Parts: sequence; C-alpha cells; structure tokens
Amino acid sequence: MTLAAVQTPDSTPLAVPPALAKLWARGSEFLGCPIVLMGGAMTWVSERNLVSAISNAGGFGVIACGSMTPELLDREIKATQALTSKPFGVNLITLHPMLLQLADVCAANNVTHVVLAGGIPPAEAIKRVKDSGAKLMCFAPALVLAKRFIKLGADAIVIEGSEAGGHIGPVSTSVLAQEILPVIRDVPVFVAGGIARGETIVSYLDLGASGVQMGTRFVCASECIAHPKFKQAFIRANARDAMPSIQLDKRFPVIPVRAIVNKGVEEFMEKQRQVIVKFDAGELNAVSAQLEIEHFWAGALRRAVIDGDVEHGSLMAGQSVGMVTKEQPVATIFAELLEQATHTLAARISL
Repeated sequence: MTLAAVQTPDSTPLAVPPALAKLWARGSEFLGCPIVLMGGAMTWVSERNLVSAISNAGGFGVIACGSMTPELLDREIKATQALTSKPFGVNLITLHPMLLQLADVCAANNVTHVVLAGGIPPAEAIKRVKDSGAKLMCFAPALVLAKRFIKLGADAIVIEGSEAGGHIGPVSTSVLAQEILPVIRDVPVFVAGGIARGETIVSYLDLGASGVQMGTRFVCASECIAHPKFKQAFIRANARDAMPSIQLDKRFPVIPVRAIVNKGVEEFMEKQRQVIVKFDAGELNAVSAQLEIEHFWAGALRRAVIDGDVEHGSLMAGQSVGMVTKEQPVATIFAELLEQATHTLAARISL
C-alpha cells in the first residue's frame, strides 16, 4: 500500500494511506488539514499548547473557550496563532452570557472554524459567525436537531455519544452514528465519544463520517499542560471508572457529566442528600436548593487540571480513558492511530 507523507514540526513523516485519505477527503477539505482528527474542546486542557500541537501534527486543534471573557479568548487565539500557522477552531458555549462578543473576537482574529456547543445557538450568533466568513460547526445529539442546525446555517455537524467525557447526552456514539450518518449527507459529519483507536476511526468513516473528534486520548499528550497528577489519574483509570454524575431527586435536575469517580463525586452525592433534606424541612426554597447543587462543582475542573487536586476536583474523562496508558507526544499518538488504521485498510486488500 502506497503511503503519503505528512510532515510534522520535527520533519518526521507520518504515513497516511491513500485509502484513508480518500475516506476522510471531505473532512480534510472542510477542516484544511491532512489528518482528520479533531481535538475535543476540553476546558483548561484545550489551550494554546495542545491545540497548536494537534494542528502542527496534521490534525485540527480546537480551543475550548469555556467561561473565558472576550479579552482572555482574544489573547488565547493570538497565542495559538503564534505557535502554529495551521488551521484550528474555537469552541464557544451557547449559554455563555457574552456569546456574541466572543463570536466577534473570533471574527476579529480571522478564526476559520467556530464550533457552537451546549444547546441551540441564537440566530444572531450564527449570523455573526457566518458573516465573518468562518465555517460553523454545531453539536447535534439527535437527528432532528442535526437537520435543524443545518437549516439554521451549520456547515458541519458533530455527533457525540454518551461515552464521551464531560457533559453528555443519553445516547451512545454507535447508535447516534447509525441514526444520523446515513441521513445527513449535505454537510460533513464528525463523530465523537469513546474513540481511541485507528480501527474505530475507519469504522465510522465507512459509515459515512467525514472524520472524528477525540478528547480523552489527548489529555496525556506531552504538550498538554494538565497537572501530572491529573494525567496519572487518567493513566491509572479504566473504562468503568469514568461514570456519569447521578441525580438523586428529579425535583433538582443534575446535568449528566462523565468523570472518573473520586472523593469529590462521593461528596457531591452527599451534598444532594443534604440539600434535599433541607428543602423538605422548609429550610431552603427550590431556587436556593438548585443553586447549592449546581455550585458544588464551581472551579472543580480547574482544581483538578491545573492544581492537581485529583481527590476533590473534577476528573472529566470519557470511557476511552482505559486505553490511555502513558504520556506521549501528539505526533506519536497520531502515528499509532494511523498505523492501526493502515493495518485495517491493508487487511481488506489482502482478502
């Protein structure tokens, strides 16, 4: 099998089989990168260093704006541009109170791709992204929403299953792929959630995906700034350790978040119990009770990722965490994934 070379910053060629290049050609053209592996937007993790490393290695890095102010996002984009000349995107949360200003920051910095996640994006946010000339990507947890986002102007769709880390929906990646990929053909669709090997990447491309997104696998990249203790928690964990948060009382909704279980998770369960008791006793009204529950995790992700508090911080991770076994440079991770994909494609030829 003839292989095409992709140059990484240290001039080490990564072999991309033409058969794989053909499978993800649509995604490659859309993102402007030769290796159609998007980096998942992970708050505090997907910043300038990891994003630029992914793009420089031939993939597509995505800055996680999270709760950044417009000023902070502006600095982060400029810092990333100083580290790479390759395309990268910015992920904006639709519920951010300054969403429109953040979209303007992306436009001012000529960001080529903007990802809107976390809900149905406001019409004005879509307009500002489209008017800037950037390509708009939206997360769709169901077929009906994928169709709606396309009508609203989305240039591409990302489907992410419940195996993913962080905030998750109720449907698995494999089911979403079967539901959406055969139907949505007019825009590229990227698949995310529980992906950690090249063989799996090929399987989703076969189903019609234009590429994939991976987050958990890149947490232990050498270029990732996450605290060593945070990375060790990933390396030690297996798939069963990454569990969604549990809601104890339907009166007080808890948005499901998949994370490695630690003392913080146990304390969150106890916090819910205490709040429910106070509410039933008339010591808290419904609004105050809900706020106490929601505020429990405030700052918890930063404490884990940046400060290394892996006991009480939030260890957001996908179920693919069991396949993260060591710290590696991004280029090495890419090389492994491409080798696995190559073997899968080569086996077809030998049949």
